[in-house]
Amino acid sequence: MWKRLLANPLSWLLAVVVAAGLAFGGYWYQPWKLFTDDVVDEALPQVQTAATGTPATDPPASGTDSPGSTASGSASPSPAPASPSPAGNQLLASGEFVTHEHETSGTAEVVQLADGRRQLVFRDFATSNGPDLRVWLSDQPVLDGRDGWFVFDDGQWAELDRLKGNRGDQVYEIPADVDLTSLTSVSIWCKRFSVSFGAAELVA
Repeated sequence: MWKRLLANPLSWLLAVVVAAGLAFGGYWYQPWKLFTDDVVDEALPQVQTAATGTPATDPPASGTDSPGSTASGSASPSPAPASPSPAGNQLLASGEFVTHEHETSGTAEVVQLADGRRQLVFRDFATSNGPDLRVWLSDQPVLDGRDGWFVFDDGQWAELDRLKGNRGDQVYEIPADVDLTSLTSVSIWCKRFSVSFGAAELVA
């Protein structure tokens, strides 16, 4: 076989072109990812919708001296109430993923931690595996169906990271300079082919 190829330069060139094409196609499309899953199971922050205050105390029982009363029956000034406990992690916005090019499900949440940092949290997340998937915050609306596949690079967007896995709970840090008042949607964006696998509108 090799002798025939060497004897015919055109056949040799064709073989090289075919091999290079197969290698490039394999790298570019990575078709094996359609049959594999990358599963992530990160610890997710606990959230509350409001700061927890100091519990109210029960009033003293009838016929007993209150803690602030004196022997003569005059009441001394009540002690100042304890200051409220520090706020915990706050849920700022959330939304359910919708399917775009690939079936996608789960919940996206924007959480502000007690220390002021902000995180994008995926709960019960699932989509297809694919090449060059990124997590984008965007100012574009989330549209159902094919109309929503290609819109997320039309306006403003911020890339948080590569998608850690196509299944499972995961957390992404949101930089302090990202404006969440304008970037109100999240897309699982295939950067190589400029298409959204799935997206969620983040509603406060």
